[in-house]
Amino acid sequence: MNTALTQTDFHFPRQTGVYHGKVRDVYFLNDRLVMVATDRISAFDVILPHGIPFKGRILNQIAARFLRATEDIVPNWLEATPDPMVSVGRRCQGYPVEMIVRGYLCGSAWRAYQQGERTLCGVRLPDGMRENEAFPEPIITPTTKAEIGEHDENISREEIIAKGLVPEKEYEQLERYSLALFRRGQQMAAERGLILVDTKYEFGTYNGQILLMDEVHTPDSSRYFYSDGYEERFRNGQPQRQLSKEFVREWLMQNGFQGKEGQQVPEMTPAVVDGIRDRYMELYEHITGESLSLGCDVADNSAALASRIQTNVLAYLSSH
Repeated sequence: MNTALTQTDFHFPRQTGVYHGKVRDVYFLNDRLVMVATDRISAFDVILPHGIPFKGRILNQIAARFLRATEDIVPNWLEATPDPMVSVGRRCQGYPVEMIVRGYLCGSAWRAYQQGERTLCGVRLPDGMRENEAFPEPIITPTTKAEIGEHDENISREEIIAKGLVPEKEYEQLERYSLALFRRGQQMAAERGLILVDTKYEFGTYNGQILLMDEVHTPDSSRYFYSDGYEERFRNGQPQRQLSKEFVREWLMQNGFQGKEGQQVPEMTPAVVDGIRDRYMELYEHITGESLSLGCDVADNSAALASRIQTNVLAYLSSH
């Protein structure tokens, strides 16, 4: 029941290629793709040595939920989720940048701010801010998209346009979409007693149309605070209660790892893995308001998980 799926090697009909990302394995089928959310976990752009049971299922289901809840704002790539760990959709030509939207000063932005930086990705930050303080308005701090083993790099709006990474008019549309998606995400989070703190969005084009890609508002791509107690904790300078993957990064930093050369990933004992699994299940239930439905078909080993995925995907592709 606790086995994690960390590797896949499928061969689907009309498959033209495969890309193994940090967390997802993407199988290309001409103008469509099959995206498998594995149980791998990454932090500081490094894939950690052990997978987290149910993590792929959790991320895939949250992403699908939010994609469907935001398709009135921007069309997206998703067609269907034939398996709890799989999404099938349109194959887009992705833009080489990720749109990071921040509503609060925390995480890497706070660490840079503490070191005296007052400009982030070309955005001027107010002086005198405190950790976890809300910005007057959400800001966009884009990054380049890194290959495996490399780090995402901060980049400004001006640099993106000057380098020709995204045409100016299209980039302006990406900004509008990102801010509108973030507002919707904040509204949905507030309904669950949460604050959407920051998140990332990826976009691409399909037949000349801009589509929202990848995952949306998941705990891997987003940071949430609990609304209850936020103001009091902020006034007292206390850490916020979070729903995000930040707890994994904090555990790594406490054990001397930040993805830098020469550093070793700390030992992931069974207790550590179980603790991360439980936190992801908690994240799912708080974000969706539902208990995680594992179903009677949850496999107890990785081979059975892979077999189930292949059966479900083949059945979908044969009828669509």
